[in-house]
Amino acid sequence: MEALKGVRILDMTHVQAGPTCSQLLAWMGADVIKFEPPQGDATRGQLRDVPNADSLYFTMLNCNKRSITVNMKSNEGKLVFVDLLKTCDIMMENFGPGVLERLGFTWEKIHEINPKIVVGSIKGFGSSGPYSDFKAYENVAQAMGGAMSTTGVPDGPPFVTGAQIGDSGTGLHLAIGLLAALHQANRTGQGQYVEVAMMDGVMNLCRVKFRDHQRLTRQSLAEFSVPTYQNMGDVPRAGNDSGGGQLGNAIHCKPHGANDWLYVVVQEAVWADLAARIGPDVGVPDLATDPRVATIAERRKNQSLVWTLLNKFAEKYTKRELMAILNPIDVPCGPIMSTTDLATDEHVKGRDMWVELDHPQRGKWFNVGMPIKLSASPAKIERSPLLGEHTDDVLKNVLGYDDAKIASLKGAGAFSAPPKKAA
Repeated sequence: MEALKGVRILDMTHVQAGPTCSQLLAWMGADVIKFEPPQGDATRGQLRDVPNADSLYFTMLNCNKRSITVNMKSNEGKLVFVDLLKTCDIMMENFGPGVLERLGFTWEKIHEINPKIVVGSIKGFGSSGPYSDFKAYENVAQAMGGAMSTTGVPDGPPFVTGAQIGDSGTGLHLAIGLLAALHQANRTGQGQYVEVAMMDGVMNLCRVKFRDHQRLTRQSLAEFSVPTYQNMGDVPRAGNDSGGGQLGNAIHCKPHGANDWLYVVVQEAVWADLAARIGPDVGVPDLATDPRVATIAERRKNQSLVWTLLNKFAEKYTKRELMAILNPIDVPCGPIMSTTDLATDEHVKGRDMWVELDHPQRGKWFNVGMPIKLSASPAKIERSPLLGEHTDDVLKNVLGYDDAKIASLKGAGAFSAPPKKAA
């Protein structure tokens, strides 16, 4: 049996953060009803690569859901919304500040309609504080949550990370909060309001940088390859430094292309074996006992020498060949995997993390798989819904409407946009 079978979610979220959350919950068996305006989620048409088909932006974030279109600007549409609230365990939204309230649905009103429902809300900066009315996007959240100031090289501009920590990261946080609140609602009969701000989520993912921020008030950061000193203030950008107790960096391998790199962590426990393996090949046969790098303290001081020697050794090997040399001596390492590498990797395929699906509009396509593996209820990934594909199904089988009521609501414009006025 699916882990969340029997849980029904009214998903009013759009774009990336909310749909990431609801897709994960759908993969765990929840019945997710994607509640869309008549024009649909904006991402259906964004970055479209197949004419007249839902974009990959949409399909890759909305698998295993049912789609219903409702015009919330009509009184009849609002009545449908209320009936759905009464049948759902969770309602999710990521509208801008005040949007749902202006439609007449405050948290208090929703709680009155269904006291047990859990309401999940994603905001850029939360519903309180001086930033609460600001608009947020992925890179804005990375900028304001601390990620950008600590990413990049010391003498260069700050960088965003390719991982969507602002959007998808916030979706993961929301999933945890919703499941906790649902557990409590099942125990107490009372739902609650669950809010996750993108800025807050990014800060949580940057917690080691806030660790270092406080360490800097007492000491320099010896593991950084860039100079640090007590009370210097901001945690610096440090390129590809590991940022942990062990030294680490990316080593360039042949044929020295954009992704021909191996990330290597030089643990103290493996230094002797690593030095014995590379030393003779780089002209330093006694590297293990060389006073410049013999101890962890000296290696931290002379990191540039360690990386120079490793890069010199790597000149003769591809990233996979170097990995094959280092793995037998227990050196933690991993190749920088490009999108092509990952899309064709046997390990990835074997773990169902690159899954082929079929779509009636766009044909075959691939989706990133379910990262959470449940032994008794593995995820079955199904395609995303067409716009409004399940409207009649939801009205009949969830709400129990008969054909006459559905026809009446359709005639009143409950599920469609009003006709455009003549100019």
